[in-house]
Amino acid sequence: MKLKKMVLGSALLLTAALSSVSSQAAEKVRFVTEGAWAPFNFIDSSGKPQGFDVDIARALCAKMSADCEIGTQDWDGLIPGLKVRKFDAIIASMSITEERLKVVDFTNKYYSGGLRFMGRVGEKFDLANLEGKTIGAQRATLGAQFLEDNFTDKADLKFYDNQDNVYLDLESGRLDIVLSDELPTYNWLKTSKDGAKFEFKGGAFMKTDNIAIAIRKGDTKLKEQLNKALDEILADGTYQKINAKYFPFSIY
Repeated sequence: MKLKKMVLGSALLLTAALSSVSSQAAEKVRFVTEGAWAPFNFIDSSGKPQGFDVDIARALCAKMSADCEIGTQDWDGLIPGLKVRKFDAIIASMSITEERLKVVDFTNKYYSGGLRFMGRVGEKFDLANLEGKTIGAQRATLGAQFLEDNFTDKADLKFYDNQDNVYLDLESGRLDIVLSDELPTYNWLKTSKDGAKFEFKGGAFMKTDNIAIAIRKGDTKLKEQLNKALDEILADGTYQKINAKYFPFSIY
């Protein structure tokens, strides 16, 4: 009788232990990035997403002990895809704006940026006189919005689905000037085969541009988990190591 009770008790303990393990199983988080905003997100030669955004996502997943997958989506489909639950979190160098806050929530920032113009080396650039100039930017970005708000009647404006196409038209001469986030432009000037032919025009502005992870409205649990993990990678040096991999200065 005692033996049976002991066996039964052991079985119950084992069941409880297995149930506990199951309840603590890694949570699944589906991240998405754009894949066309180097060095923050891009597709490598094997077809996998890489870059600063992707490294930060992986570091956050490690801190959360989460089972994460990181996919890609064209920029215009990021927020619509999030809203219909194709993925759980957008980590694609997305700026926090009042307009976006109407449809998504954001975590704390994971880096800061600013806007900056760029054009061919030696060519004069005068914001007060842009007649005959063509300026380009990626569609649905702060740069595009700034151009629409300030230069619609002063220059020919062209908008593109991704930043790579902006650079291509600049190189080909179809654009005179581009307006983009300073940090990816800095990377392009340093790494592109034609980067030496171009330079920043003027200083950076809108330096209060905070970049964060977008999540669905009301997803408080995931927001808290991501913010906690962000604090942890900032505190233990993980963030700084990722930063140094891409930039010789802090971008936080």
